[in-house]
Amino acid sequence: MWENPLSESQNVGCLVEHNDKVLLCKRKIEPSYGLWTLPAGFLEIGESAAEGAARETLEEACAEVEVLSPFAQLDIPRIGQSYIIFRARLKTPHFSPGPESLKCALFALDDIPFDSLAFSSIIVTLKMYIEDTKSGNLKFHYCTINKRPGASPSDPGGFVVDQRLHSSK
Repeated sequence: MWENPLSESQNVGCLVEHNDKVLLCKRKIEPSYGLWTLPAGFLEIGESAAEGAARETLEEACAEVEVLSPFAQLDIPRIGQSYIIFRARLKTPHFSPGPESLKCALFALDDIPFDSLAFSSIIVTLKMYIEDTKSGNLKFHYCTINKRPGASPSDPGGFVVDQRLHSSK
């Protein structure tokens, strides 16, 4: 059966850890211009999810990373998207804005600008990561993000998280 590649999209990205901080990029493109996000984007034909996540990090933050493990899969049925976010670490402590980013910065977990994040998937991912880090137990997470009709991509109240599952350790 032929599937329309535009009917749904697979997004991949990295939650880059460095010295107890995470790397965020300020978007230079729409949607959500000027808001912070994890380096992430669309998976390309011919690459694995981990390869795509590392490529997106190189493109958006000029950062070479070592992918450590999958961290979360987040499905957003209303917009036909699924995200796979990987934990990664910088190979070297060098990064700078790529063509789609205004700037890049490392944020301590308590300093993440939740009022200026670009997407519900990033908000949910970072909240799960903070929760795991504070408990000392990093897990793999799966959840469905149900967007409210008419909610903008960056509306922190524009969604609910359902079917939250995680690995046990």
